[in-house]
This record gives sequence, structure tokens and C-alpha cells, in this order.
Amino acid sequence: MMNEDSSATMSSSSGGGGGIKKVFQRLSQTYQSTLDRSTPHTRLRWVFAGFVLLLFVLRIFIYQGWYIICYALGIYHLNLFIAFLTPKIDPEFDPYAQDDEDDGPNLPTRSNEEFRPFIRRLPEFKFWLSVTKSTGIGLFCTFFDFFNVPVFWPILVMYFITLFCITMKRQIKHMIKFKYLPFTRNKPRYQRVNDLAGTNSVAGNSK
Repeated sequence: MMNEDSSATMSSSSGGGGGIKKVFQRLSQTYQSTLDRSTPHTRLRWVFAGFVLLLFVLRIFIYQGWYIICYALGIYHLNLFIAFLTPKIDPEFDPYAQDDEDDGPNLPTRSNEEFRPFIRRLPEFKFWLSVTKSTGIGLFCTFFDFFNVPVFWPILVMYFITLFCITMKRQIKHMIKFKYLPFTRNKPRYQRVNDLAGTNSVAGNSK
């Protein structure tokens, strides 16, 4: 009897643990599928991230507190932005780059050079996801008073502006030195094969 009771207790406890595991697994699958469906909707994703950030900023301004949380979030977002602007492989240490006399290796600047696409150290989707998550965590922290550490906020603003200027100056110098742009707007776009074939057929018919 005792063995039967103990085995029944163990089976019920293992069944409960398995049920909890299945619930967390189902939540993880739902979360991942939602992220996968949102991947192509870049503009909507950033609108949502901006909305969450706006809620955070409004809460900071309305309640006049949690400046430490705001400062930490700003530093974290700045680091993410710098990683978003930086190439995955630094041209200064790229073994496949060609050495120049003064400037060292750089990215191709002419159309007849080998094509090497700009690959970010932090991809756009991971950048958006990190910004959204961190802003949500910061907004959640503003509901707890023990995170509201009293500080003189103008000093934090001055520190952040100084750090932002120094970091961006260094990044812009890096862009100028190795001659790359981290944005795809205004870059040449090539026609698809189907579009090119359709253009040729229309030109042939017009003749």
C-alpha cells in the first residue's frame, strides 16, 4: 500500500511538472511565432517600439522620478545604436581588405571593385527587439518606488549628452576613415530578372 501511494504521489507530481513544462513550452512557441510573423513589418515594429518609449518618457515627466532608470536605459540604447551602425567585421582588422598607404583597409568605393555588402554587428531585428524589451523593462521598473533613487537629474543629462557626442564623433570618424555608410537608402538597387525580361519584351514589341 505504501509503495502504491508513493508511486501515485510521484506520478501526480511528475504529471504536474510536465503540465507546467508544456505550458511554458507553448508560451515560448507562441512568442517565437509572433516574432517570426512580425519580422517583415519593419515600420509597424518601430512604431510599436516608439509607442512604448513614449509611454516611458511620459511617465518619467509626469511623475518626476526614476531618473536613474532613464539614464541607464539611454546608455543601453546608445550602445545598441552604435552596434547597429558598426560593421560586423571591422575594416581595420579585415584580413581580406586591401592595404592603402595611409588609411589602411577600407570598403570598396568603385563599381568595378569586389562587392562586399555592409553587414551590421547588430542586425535591425535584434536592435528593435532589444530596444523594445529594455524599454518595457524600464517602464515596468517605474511602478516600484525603490527604483526611484533621488538624484540631481541635470548632471545625468549632461553626462549623457557628453557621452553621446564623444561616441558619435568616434563613430563618424570611423565611417569617414573606412568610407562606408550603414544605411541602405540611396544605394543602387538592381532589377530583378523577371522585371528585366519584361522590360526587354516591351522594348522588342515596340520595335
